[in-house]
Formats: sequence, structure tokens, C-alpha cells
Amino acid sequence: MNKTPEELVNRFIETRDAIRAAFRMESEYIYPVCAQIFLAADKPVEAEQLDRCKALVKSSTSVFSSFRGNVKLPLLCMLAAGDDPEERWDRTRRYYALLKEAFYGSEYLALAAMLLSDAVKEEDVPALAARGKGLYQRMKKEHPFLTGQEDNVFALLLSQSARSDDELIEDMEKCYGLLKERFPGGNGLQAASHVLALSSEIPVDKTFRMIGIFNAIEEAGGKYGKDWQLPILAALSLGQRFQEDLARELLEIDALLSKRKGYKGVFGLDRRARSMHAAMLLSLQHEAEPKQPVELVGAAAQQATLAIIAAQQALMCAVVASSAASSAATSH
Repeated sequence: MNKTPEELVNRFIETRDAIRAAFRMESEYIYPVCAQIFLAADKPVEAEQLDRCKALVKSSTSVFSSFRGNVKLPLLCMLAAGDDPEERWDRTRRYYALLKEAFYGSEYLALAAMLLSDAVKEEDVPALAARGKGLYQRMKKEHPFLTGQEDNVFALLLSQSARSDDELIEDMEKCYGLLKERFPGGNGLQAASHVLALSSEIPVDKTFRMIGIFNAIEEAGGKYGKDWQLPILAALSLGQRFQEDLARELLEIDALLSKRKGYKGVFGLDRRARSMHAAMLLSLQHEAEPKQPVELVGAAAQQATLAIIAAQQALMCAVVASSAASSAATSH
């Protein structure tokens, strides 16, 4: 996506507002994620297409379906931003059924099925699910209290790597340990280590670059979060841009967002959410060339593409987690 920061922010805000107009009463944290989906696909929002996709999902799922929870709107937007919603929806449900043979059903698994539906051949899904299950179990063994259903998706993304399971687990653990010297431990940090493991760079180099970007943001007077915001920063750091350049560009987008409705004033999203969205938009600016099936691209392009998918997944996990926490709080 080759746009100036001003053009990118303008399009982002227009897309976010178009989605909000089509779907009222959703969480304010969900609309930016959905806008990113359309921007990544380079597609405009069409209310009629969104309604069509909503009817499609509603007609073929029950009220308690994993596709009808907190991930419903992002899933609808992924369908609407594609070329053939009906075919992708049918494929997604088939993928979900295959993934459920290895994992428990959940909103996260529904999300995984949708994300994989455009990246993996259907005949490869059972083997991918089996490997993903093994990786997930090893993640849980290393971090029993941190590893949850959201990590199913990261395990499935990592299962596409040409490296061995031992290499991937060792990479994740080294990244987590190095990052924990700078950031508090937790789910966001673990997810960041999963994103970094998508790259075959040595852990000290990629973690050093990620920490360097964070430090450069703070040194320039910015504010970046240390929880679910970290995986998006991890994805952004996998490129070869200078840390100071990335920090400067992120803060430029952040400053533009700060003047827009939804990010300013008492009722706007806080600075950490705003800087995370700036990182999300910046990742689109540096996204690798055209989305192609994984088997047709080189290792570097594959890692970059998977990193963007993983960052999008981390955003959605944050939305699901915050929405679930909000629902639990209001029910007491």
C-alpha cells in the first residue's frame, strides 16, 4: 500500500466510520480492526456486501456458534473484503470442521479457520492441525498459565514454518526471555514471541530491533503499550527498516490520529490504543508484495506475510479478550 501518512489515515478513518454506520453498538475497539481488514485488502466498504455476508453467516449458524461471538464483525469484514464471500465462507466452515479434530471449538479457532482459508490448501489442513496441536501442547508446557485458546492460531501459523518444532519452541523461549528483560511478562509478551518466531533471524537480533523501536518511540515522547500492543510492534519490527525511522513514521501517524474523532478528548481511545493502531497502519505501509499462496513465495516474503496475519490475529485476540472482560464486568 503506497500512500502518504495523511492519505492512509484519511482512508482508515473513512473506512472505520463506514463500518460503524453499517453496524451500530459494537465495541469502539472492534471498528479499527475491521477497518484494517479492508485497508489490507485494498477494498472499499460496501454496506450491501456487509449485509449480504451477515445474512450468509446468520442463515448457516446457530445463535451459539463460535462464528457469532465477539469475532463476528471482523469475520464478516474478512468475507466482505474478499472476492467470493460464499465460496470462502463454505471453505472456512470446512476448515473449521477439520481444525476441530485437533482443537476444541472456540471463537479463536473460527478466526483461525478464516485466516487459513486463503493461505493453505484444504488437503494440507489436517497435517497442519496435527502439527499445530503438538506445538500448542509444547507452548502450554512452557507457559501453563499464559497459554490459552488464542494461542491455537499462533500455533497454526507457526506450523507453516519449514523449521522443526524444536527450533520454533527454542526460538520462542529465547525471544520471550530476552523481551522479559524489558517488558512485563504476560499474554501480550508471549504472543509477541510467537510473532518473532515466524522469522528465522536469530532471537537476539530481532528482539533487539523490537526493543529498539519501543525505546525510540519513548525517547521521542511517544507512548506505546506493553501488553497486547506488543505483538503488533513485533510484526512491524520484522522488516529491515532502521528503528529510528520506524519510530518516527509511527509517531507521525499517531499525531495525525490524535486529531481525529475517536482518538481525541476525554471519550477517545487512550494513547496506547492509538499508538497500536498507528503501528497497525504502518505495518500496511511496509507490507510485502502481493498476497500469494504460501508455497509460491520466498521465505522472506512468507515470513512478512505471516507476520501481518499474526499481527491482525493479535489485534483480534485483544478485542475478544477486552469484550469478554467487559461482558463479565457488566453481568455482575
